[in-house]
Amino acid sequence: MTRWENYLRSAAAVLEEYDGSVPLHHFLKQFFKSRPQMGSRDRKTVQQLVYRYYRLGRWQTDMPVEDRLLLATFLCETAPDAMLESLRPEFAKHISSPLAEKLAIAQLDWDPAAVFPFQAHLSPSIEADAFTRSFFQQPRLFIRARPGKKKAIIKQLEQAGVVYATVGTDAIALPNGTKTEAILPEKSWYEIQDLSSQETGLRFHPKAKEYWWDCCAASGGKSILLHDQEPDIRLLVSDVRSSILDNLRKRFAEAGIRDYASRTLDLTSPGLGGHLPHTSFNGIILDAPCTGSGTWGRSPENLYFFEAAKIAEYAALQKKIAKNVSKFLAPGGTLVYITCSVFQEENEDAAAFLARDCGLRIVESTVVEGFRRFADSMFVTVAQRDK
Repeated sequence: MTRWENYLRSAAAVLEEYDGSVPLHHFLKQFFKSRPQMGSRDRKTVQQLVYRYYRLGRWQTDMPVEDRLLLATFLCETAPDAMLESLRPEFAKHISSPLAEKLAIAQLDWDPAAVFPFQAHLSPSIEADAFTRSFFQQPRLFIRARPGKKKAIIKQLEQAGVVYATVGTDAIALPNGTKTEAILPEKSWYEIQDLSSQETGLRFHPKAKEYWWDCCAASGGKSILLHDQEPDIRLLVSDVRSSILDNLRKRFAEAGIRDYASRTLDLTSPGLGGHLPHTSFNGIILDAPCTGSGTWGRSPENLYFFEAAKIAEYAALQKKIAKNVSKFLAPGGTLVYITCSVFQEENEDAAAFLARDCGLRIVESTVVEGFRRFADSMFVTVAQRDK
């Protein structure tokens, strides 16, 4: 048995065992731990095969697993691939061809609804076919240069021979798998943050001495972005998960942010106001819990295992949170509602709810189409309370 056949067999074993109940990268870590004989190259190859398999969604699932793994490699890759050269030379010869030509060579009809069977739920502005094709390419790794550090970061990247591209003012795109910790040891210089996530922060516009609340702060990426825009704010960060806030505190310490308040809060609680240190905020960032469908290019296992019923569940939760936290927005204040979703129920419908049920005026609503730029796709609404 060749090493390529061993790789295919190992990938098939992963696919047989994995059920989508935990993130794929966590499952793979345990899978490889139980197989210490596999070297780093072996693990990397098997991991790539599995991720490619899920990028096809539910399309061509009646195909034998090993054949589908090779097809996925052909459709998702553009650089020469030794496995295809050995096992599918007819694919290998056309590895750099456009997708349409590859499909013709594989004698397959393109079925975007099978790859992404949730097209009826897409935000209206999203072109379904272009979005679906984007799953065949992994989004890039993006970092955000913190104030005054971009030149120093680029210098170190160039010294290390890392290929990079600057995007906009502060974003830098890097190859996936770049070991940023080794190349950029000064962690306070940058944040790992997707391009679209960085662009949602362009809507913050904080002013000195204002009170801001990042109410679903998670590990604090948007709070750090907010603080970099205006360090002289009074900042509250909260999340329902205390363990996540522990990660936030570590990240804030690395970023040099010390003057803030934090709370573990259930944003659906009717007694929420009693747990807040301040009950009138000039700005609220509501980065709402969501399906994460705009990030499935990074976690394509969700494309395969997701159930449409969850969309309504998340939409209901988002409205409940929005209704509760918007009560604490000061007159003239701004609420920035954000999701990393591409579904209308979580996006445009939520914006309509903010206007209709929360008494806010919508200033902007837009889909940030990262799928056209090898980034995550997100949605952002800016809503204000009239004075």
